[in-house]
Amino acid sequence: MRTGSNRYSPYIRPFLYLIDLSIIVVVAQSFFFDHEVYYYFGLYSIFTWIIISHQNSFYEVYRFTPLLKILYLLIRQFISFAVLIFAFFGFFNEVEREVLDIFRYILISLTAIAVFKIGVFSLLKKYRTVIERNFRKVIILGNNSKTRRLKDFFNYNPVYGYQLIQTFDFKRLDFNIDDIINLIEKENIDEIYCSISELDNKQLAEIVKYADNNLKIVKFLADNREIFARKMNYQYYGITPILSLRELPIEKSLNQFLKRALDIVIAIVIIVGIMSWITPLLAIFIRIESKGPIFYKQLRNGLDNQVFYCYKFRSMVPNNDKIARQVIKNDRRVTKVGKFLRKTSLDELPQFFNVLIGNMSVVGPRPHPISQTQFYASRIDKFMVRHFVKPGITGLAQVSGYRGEIENEKDIVNRVRFDIFYLENWSILMDLRIMAKTIVNTLKGDTKAY
Repeated sequence: MRTGSNRYSPYIRPFLYLIDLSIIVVVAQSFFFDHEVYYYFGLYSIFTWIIISHQNSFYEVYRFTPLLKILYLLIRQFISFAVLIFAFFGFFNEVEREVLDIFRYILISLTAIAVFKIGVFSLLKKYRTVIERNFRKVIILGNNSKTRRLKDFFNYNPVYGYQLIQTFDFKRLDFNIDDIINLIEKENIDEIYCSISELDNKQLAEIVKYADNNLKIVKFLADNREIFARKMNYQYYGITPILSLRELPIEKSLNQFLKRALDIVIAIVIIVGIMSWITPLLAIFIRIESKGPIFYKQLRNGLDNQVFYCYKFRSMVPNNDKIARQVIKNDRRVTKVGKFLRKTSLDELPQFFNVLIGNMSVVGPRPHPISQTQFYASRIDKFMVRHFVKPGITGLAQVSGYRGEIENEKDIVNRVRFDIFYLENWSILMDLRIMAKTIVNTLKGDTKAY
């Protein structure tokens, strides 16, 4: 076996397909004793699995696919399969099976498939790092911040199975395209990564032509023209290829429904299960220390930059400042009870009413006061992109270390970067992961919670 070759890679996906179908059919045999019923059910389950696998891109898993994406594919595939299995028994009323038995069949089958799929994925990673096989040889054409970032990815993530052979700097003049092609043939390169900003049209055309004629894979890095850094749709108008910006995941009707349903369920659970009894207790402590309202409301910018009132438990002494000043460390305005509320994030609980009303979500970019939005909108690139989704009680930026006080421009720039990544790559699993990480951070204690 050659180190740089994908000798067995083309067989992995068909092998997984065959194993999954075998599990579905074999497990069914223990639940259906009637041979005729088993025959029809087996054909139905195989046909169903193939169709929904194609629809859900269940086997579109690559060496660079993160485990979180695999879990998302598993959940989506399992829900679809379970619904269609129950549909079989609903359509064939004469086939009588207990609901519990059907659940057992689905659970056993899908658990076995999940264990096998994740197991193979993990074993391949070990195979690449321990035995040092199943690598793809790659080269990078260009030398800039993005190519260096890609170089680091290849060098520091051997589990993904990429072996970087060489990086070409086009600012040097001691090589040409023929030198690159000679290296590709000599080292048997599998993939070529090109920086669009550093190759002219003629060079790109030569590389693409060579790759097409020699079965090499060419991929392009987004250059400094920011449009290429966005997710794109490739479409044809007649025979003219057109690139268009891909719609955000959250813009799909089904995803909006799932996110809203999750928000409502969690908001009701928190309001009924926690706020119903903790609010009177906190109200007493807040009023004992300082006179003023129990709740604090502040105008903030939300979805589509619409203004709404964001609610919190009051944690500071009442003031008449018209311009909101962000809280800093050891801020004298914060009361003793307020320090506890902010440290434990209990002051954020009333925002679940915002979630229930619909002007906030449990997870999303944190909303800023109007004055801060106006200030940063004119100074921070893409700051307003955050307002394409509902603001959240917690968010990816917050669990990634960028919550609380904005001490310098780097803080707000990174916050915006994480927020944009969130809205461009949203999924229900990502929301659940952020919620879980928020709980963990709260229990551990966040240094920026003040």
